[in-house]
Amino acid sequence: MDINLFDYQLPEELIAQYPMRKRDESRLLVLERKSGKLHIHPFKKIIDFLNPRDALVINNTKVFKARLIGKRQTGATIEIFLIRQHKDSEAFWEALAKPSRRLHEGEEIFFYKDNHSEKLTLTLHNELGDGKWIISFESKQIQQRIIDNFGHVPLPPYIKRVDMPDDIDRYQTIFARNDKTGAVAAPTAGFHFTPSLIDALGKKGIKIVELTLHVGPGTFKPVQVDNIEHHIVDPEYAVLSSTAADLLNETRANGGEIFAVGSTSVRTLESAPISKGRISPFEGMVDLYIKPGFKFNIVNHLITNFHLPKSSLLILVAAFAGRERILEAYQKAIENRFRFYSYGDAMLIL
Repeated sequence: MDINLFDYQLPEELIAQYPMRKRDESRLLVLERKSGKLHIHPFKKIIDFLNPRDALVINNTKVFKARLIGKRQTGATIEIFLIRQHKDSEAFWEALAKPSRRLHEGEEIFFYKDNHSEKLTLTLHNELGDGKWIISFESKQIQQRIIDNFGHVPLPPYIKRVDMPDDIDRYQTIFARNDKTGAVAAPTAGFHFTPSLIDALGKKGIKIVELTLHVGPGTFKPVQVDNIEHHIVDPEYAVLSSTAADLLNETRANGGEIFAVGSTSVRTLESAPISKGRISPFEGMVDLYIKPGFKFNIVNHLITNFHLPKSSLLILVAAFAGRERILEAYQKAIENRFRFYSYGDAMLIL
């Protein structure tokens, strides 16, 4: 299928550069898949579309300051973008280095204050290609000091500003857990939820089910092939616990439906093993590429933000609701001045 079929024109002023609204002031575009009807509500009205016995599935990953700005021995500035810890050691990471030319294995990258009162280092080990390296820190303590003191919030590339101090809090969902730190991009569909809304959903009898997918930089990777079948989704680490699987199976057994918050929740859920109609827990790397023709086995409804043209995320929502339906919904959102992308408004696909 031609990637150009997943294109649309967006006025630049609708790209949300900063969260000018509070979380509970977002707007919600509701798309009914069967009828094609579209209607607009305040996001907090989403509670009206969930019934007792339904389950709301959220991603509890936490974003960390993954962009490290250091110096080479020559004095040249270099960015080390941490992707994920290496499976064999907490001190070793897979990372992107930019600019990557002329770097060599064994080279140290330096981090120091302007007065050089403190100098910390990391080391480039193995070059993996395409700007990727295996890097290491001297210790876990040094690693944390570099991240804390020299790290920057990895804002999406379409946000044309430097990160601000409050981004480390605002570029998180309320579900983010300290013991689930590992994402380099936020699961932004969760931005719209507030503690009071979650409390109201719980009182209505709706289960809140947590899973983890550490979002990687590949979430922003454009589809650069003409035929979408040839695109490859980068793997990301995911966990669906036995507790979560039990809650989902209970929901289905009681006639409830599953509302996934964001594409990360969808990809994790649809990657879960199913045996004799029951969802099983799992832990591991997820590289599921959802495109038109995909059969959804678990997710009944989707809450999502508005995605980049020609992106794998737009392809995913088109697979869920139909390409024509999605592009009609996006056009209505544009006409009604919805805010797009990470800090933008939301859509509920029923």
